Amino acid sequence: MMLAEAAARMDHGPLSDFSMSEKDIYELRIASWLHDCGKVTTPESVMDKPTKLSAIFDRIQLIEQRFELLKQQHESDMLRQQVAALKSGREADARALEARFKEQVQQWDADFEFLKNANLGGEFMAHEHLQRVKNIATYSITNKAGERVPFLSEDEVYNLSISRGTLTAEERAIINNHIVVTINMLESLPYPKDLKRVPEYAGGHHERMDGKGYPRGLTREQMSIPARVMGIADIFEALTSRDRPYKKAKTLTESLHILGQMKLDNHIDPDLFDIFIHEKIYMRYAEKFLEPEQIDEVDETKIPGYVPYLVYLTNQQS
Repeated sequence: MMLAEAAARMDHGPLSDFSMSEKDIYELRIASWLHDCGKVTTPESVMDKPTKLSAIFDRIQLIEQRFELLKQQHESDMLRQQVAALKSGREADARALEARFKEQVQQWDADFEFLKNANLGGEFMAHEHLQRVKNIATYSITNKAGERVPFLSEDEVYNLSISRGTLTAEERAIINNHIVVTINMLESLPYPKDLKRVPEYAGGHHERMDGKGYPRGLTREQMSIPARVMGIADIFEALTSRDRPYKKAKTLTESLHILGQMKLDNHIDPDLFDIFIHEKIYMRYAEKFLEPEQIDEVDETKIPGYVPYLVYLTNQQS
């Protein structure tokens, strides 16, 4: 609402013709409350998946136990070899075996720490980290039947190799379907005239300005300004939110850097983004809803893609 009302106040620039009556504001407010109503059909296990290996429990615990078993099995092998070496009078070989085992234990401990961190998810997973997951998967342990079995299952490798966040492609498709359900739910309701645009406003927050969003692949020109406002608000709230079990809440600087990059990538409306910064909507929101540690000092000159509104007007006039 802060961003929409700020845009409506602009009497110069690309949004100078945009205005909102009290009824328009009320309509957008209702759409805002309902924009994710389709998530009632999304399984909680997907909606709140905190780590990549989460199922009924976090399977990273099983992997930790496997590393301990791996150490025990190799230690037993090492001790048998040491006994054989000592019986043959090869004390140097026995010491070398122990030294190699200790080095290997250090490597396994580092591997587990790596997997534990990879399990948390993030914005990006480097190629070398994806390869390291595959390398760890080539380890093996001995089961009760005396058979060598893979250290990681195919499903564990698949989940640990998620490049962004904690959801697999299949789980992300389930999440993305919430907007289709939202639109279907909202379009089935009988609205009074003053609320007829609620489905459009609520259903557009995952569209992109370049037409690569979902579910309808709308472009900027095909979307109303309130629907474009909804997209920026939804992303900023998600970035700064503290109630997401799969990620840590970001600071203002981190959030605005990501939003600015989204402007450059034609993801969000560029004019609305510049107003969002120029009118300091981010700070007004932060003062009401964010934790003190999230409110850092923002250097607007370093926000990717941001064009100060006064500079924009000067360029237009010249």
